[in-house]
Amino acid sequence: MFKPSKVHHSHCKEQCQPFVPERFSLLSWNIYKKNRSDRRFRSFLTTRFDVMPDFMLLQEAQFDPQTGCILENFSFEAAANLETDNRYYGVLTASRIAVQESKAFLSGEKEAFIGTHKSLLLSKYLFDHGKELLLVNIHAINFRENGAYEKEKQRLLSFLSAYSGAVILAGDFNTWSGSRLRILLEITESLGLKRVPFSKEDGVKSFMGNHLDMIFYRGVELRSYEVLDDGAISDHRPLLAIFEKKVSITAKNT
Repeated sequence: MFKPSKVHHSHCKEQCQPFVPERFSLLSWNIYKKNRSDRRFRSFLTTRFDVMPDFMLLQEAQFDPQTGCILENFSFEAAANLETDNRYYGVLTASRIAVQESKAFLSGEKEAFIGTHKSLLLSKYLFDHGKELLLVNIHAINFRENGAYEKEKQRLLSFLSAYSGAVILAGDFNTWSGSRLRILLEITESLGLKRVPFSKEDGVKSFMGNHLDMIFYRGVELRSYEVLDDGAISDHRPLLAIFEKKVSITAKNT
């Protein structure tokens, strides 16, 4: 039901920068399908930022590969998990930096009741010294038992375990229980990923005291982070992090 006729979507009509800058910003946000239907989405970004984030990782985004990303000078890669009324929804990574490679995946498990998949997007970018940055945009399975959740996280581990370069993993992990959070943290720790330390007072979307939205990283330096007040455009607040490249990054192709 609602399974997309096409999973991987790209739009790159704009002139992209060739390399990730030495210091770069990343926004992760479950936009609750509001990036096209709510005019406040565009207004929020253009008024909140003098310079747009270098990367925007959106979950529950609505997109159309023919008309682009709604934001000027941005290209995007997307992984659709839902198609209805000729509209696609899923995870979307927007940037003005040229993507080198991108892969889109549907979850192996389906949500209970409506039977939809969730989606995952892996996108590679280059630093000017030739090393790679892998961005992983995820919206994790939600209304399923812990066994299904762990199975999907093990699948994520299989995608990333052979890659030794810089990684940023971000999105809505649906870690609404302590057991789900433990499953996720075991995977991220095995990959050598650090968690951006948002606190319980920061306003991150949470359930029973557990953050649903998170950012993890490896091979780059975290310089700052904050949770933004979006004025209730979505039921999740956007997470912003500023990173800096490491000279000593090593990479191995997947």
